[in-house]
Amino acid sequence: MNMSSETVTYTIEDSDELLLTQYGRTGERKLFETLMRRYESEIYSYLRRYLGREDLAEDAFQGTFLQVHLKVATFDSARRFRPWLYAIATNQAIDVQRKCRRRRMVSLDHSYVDRDQHPTSWADQLVSETPDPAAQVEGRENNLRVQEAVAGLGESMERVIQLVYFQGLKYREAAEILGIPVGTVKSRVHAAIARLGTVWRDAAAEPVSES
Repeated sequence: MNMSSETVTYTIEDSDELLLTQYGRTGERKLFETLMRRYESEIYSYLRRYLGREDLAEDAFQGTFLQVHLKVATFDSARRFRPWLYAIATNQAIDVQRKCRRRRMVSLDHSYVDRDQHPTSWADQLVSETPDPAAQVEGRENNLRVQEAVAGLGESMERVIQLVYFQGLKYREAAEILGIPVGTVKSRVHAAIARLGTVWRDAAAEPVSES
């Protein structure tokens, strides 16, 4: 990274793109820290949902911002920072996931459950927030089905679901992050929801076992 001795002036209202461009030019640490504070909660949440485990999410999170630092010179200032950051985070998650699979450490025990234990659709279930501990215990079996079903979609559809439903990104943003056409994102979302809907209906039709 080429660093300049120039005095850096910026405000908290400056755009992400401007901050990153200035950081690439000057190496001023405060610029990088400002960007990291803006996105640390959002990106960690994304990685936590994607990977299902805090330790793996932490590894991917650290790798993400390390890559931002290392790749700053390659950032095109005409692009938007957020999709670029998500693309890096997604690649880091994939790398961590592959390493985990090679070591036979994948676990489905860490997942999320909706506050309402009887969602009306898979879309409702996918965008749910983390509940209180009591709801987690009560919804463990249902929650495991959700995690297994999403994981069973295959990598291409799972990535789209994570970005569009869990993170609330627009189709065009997901397309930019994944490097695929917007139409492909839409078709994968529709196919994923249709497949998950079938699994959901089958699960709902299963008789409830009495303890």
